[in-house]
Amino acid sequence: MTADRSPLADLGGFDEIIDVRSPAEFAEDHIPGAINCPVLDDAQRAEVGTLYKQVSPFEARKIGAALVSENIARHLRQRFLGKARDWKPLIYCWRGGNRSGSMTTVFRAIGWKASQLEGGYKTWRGHVVAQLGRLPRAFAFQVICGPTGSGKTRILQALAARGEQVLDLETLASHKGSVLGVLPGQPQPSQKWFETLLLCELERFDPARPVFVEAESRKIGRLHVPDTLIERIRTGECISIDATLAARVAFLLADYDYFLTMSDLLNERLAMLGSLHSAETMTRWRGMIAAADWPALVRELLEQHYDPLYRRSQAHNFSGYGALNDALAGGDPASFATDDLSATGITAIAARIVHSRTAQIA
Repeated sequence: MTADRSPLADLGGFDEIIDVRSPAEFAEDHIPGAINCPVLDDAQRAEVGTLYKQVSPFEARKIGAALVSENIARHLRQRFLGKARDWKPLIYCWRGGNRSGSMTTVFRAIGWKASQLEGGYKTWRGHVVAQLGRLPRAFAFQVICGPTGSGKTRILQALAARGEQVLDLETLASHKGSVLGVLPGQPQPSQKWFETLLLCELERFDPARPVFVEAESRKIGRLHVPDTLIERIRTGECISIDATLAARVAFLLADYDYFLTMSDLLNERLAMLGSLHSAETMTRWRGMIAAADWPALVRELLEQHYDPLYRRSQAHNFSGYGALNDALAGGDPASFATDDLSATGITAIAARIVHSRTAQIA
C-alpha cells in the first residue's frame, strides 16, 4: 500500500473522512461521519459524462480538470484553511480514482498527511453487504410480536431506555411498516443508506446479550430488510404483547393522530386496500373518514384487515410463533397481557419483559 492510499481497515486512524462524490451520490449512501466536499456537483458530473460519451474522453478530461480544480480551491478556502499541519484526512470517491486522487494530491502538496481510500466507496459498500450477510448470525434475537396497535415500537424504545440492546427497524426505515405507515414529511432513506445504518447498529451490539427487535415483514415501506437479518429474526424467540382491542384502538388514535387532519392522505393510503375488501366495505370506511368517526374506523380496520393479516403472517413466517403458542398453553411468561398502552403502561410492559428474562436466567 502506497503512502497516499489506505485500506478500509485503517478507517479509524484519520481526523476526518471526506467524500468528494456528487451530492446525489453522497445522499444515496456514504461512510458514516464523512463530510461531502464534491469536486464535481451533480450538474457538472452529468456535463462531463455527456462530453465523455458524445464528444471524446480528451474533451471531457479538460473540462473535468478545470471544474475539479475550481471546486477543490473553493473547498480549501471555505473549509480547510484553518487545519493544522498534522491534520490527517481520508479522501474517497466512487472507486478510488481521479476525483479523490486529485484532492489527495493537492492536500499532500500542501503538507497534510492526506490519504486516498483504496477502492473508494465501492470498497465500503462491499464491506456493508458482506457484514450484513455475516453479522446477524452472531446474535440471539428476542422478537416483540403482537397485532397492529400493540405498541411494539414504543416498547422497544422503552426497553432501550432500560439499557437493553434494541434494533429499531421502523425508526431506521422512517416508516411504521404498514399501508398506513408512511410518515408525513419524513421520506424513507435509500436502500443503501438503510443498510449502512443497520450495520452501524449491529456493530455496537454485544453478541453475549440478547437483541430485542420487532416482528417485521421483509419490506418496511419500500425498503427491504437484508436476507440474513430477516432470517435470523424469524428464528428468534417470540415475546407476545396481548393488548385488548380497546387499548390498541386508543393507542393508534394517539400514534397516528396526524391522519386526523390529513383526510386526503388517509383516503389515498386506504385505497391501496381496495383489491382486498369489497366495494361496500371501502365505501363504509370512506364514510367514517368523512364523518371523522375515527374510533369506529380504527376498530374495523383492526378487526377486518390487520388482525387476520397478522395471524396469517406470524404463523407462516416466525418459527418461534408456534413455540410461543405451545408455551402459552402451559402458562409460560412469554406473553404479556395489558389493557394500558399509554406511556406509563408501555414502560410497565418493558419492565415486565426485563424482569421475566432476568428471572428465567436466574
